[in-house]
Amino acid sequence: MARIGAAIVALTALTGLCVQFDATLTQTGSVGETLWTILRFFTIWANILVVITFGPIALGRHVSPRRVGGTVLAILLVGIIYGLLLRGLLSLSGGALLADTLLHKVTPLLAPLWWIAFARKGRLNRRDPWIWAIFPAAYLPYALIRGMMERAYAYPFINVAKLGWGQVAINALLIAIGFVLAGYVLVWIDRRFSARPSRLRSTR
Repeated sequence: MARIGAAIVALTALTGLCVQFDATLTQTGSVGETLWTILRFFTIWANILVVITFGPIALGRHVSPRRVGGTVLAILLVGIIYGLLLRGLLSLSGGALLADTLLHKVTPLLAPLWWIAFARKGRLNRRDPWIWAIFPAAYLPYALIRGMMERAYAYPFINVAKLGWGQVAINALLIAIGFVLAGYVLVWIDRRFSARPSRLRSTR
């Protein structure tokens, strides 16, 4: 059941990525430009991380609990930020709407549910939230540099041209604090339920 669940999570993220690629390709007409466009977004990077983490689990391969926890936290961030700050900003239809639903809603829901149900507990420690924070922290300068170069920012809350550096810094700091705190909640849950028998051999 754990492997089947992991396969569902990975395939959901992969399907969302493929649908998003097709929808963007229809607009750009170029594979290279499509890849460059969609890789602007943290959502895409997080869903790629889901695929390359949960895919091996579905195949019965070893994946470290730290990597699984970091992946779950990253995709959970996608869902929370979307729900709080981004939902309803764009009017979507067709493939773009389907991709938006899979990438921002379904995968961010399925991955944490899988972790709660199947992941081996008791393997995370207090340093892990800071290690997990490297991923979004590395994305921020990448997104800012691309935004300044292209004069088009991936997300409105990092739009320096509109908000200014001060507000963007505050936004980034608040998101970072929330991410680390959520990481500690994940570690707490991991320890709280560490006595439960594991059903996932691949995360030992």
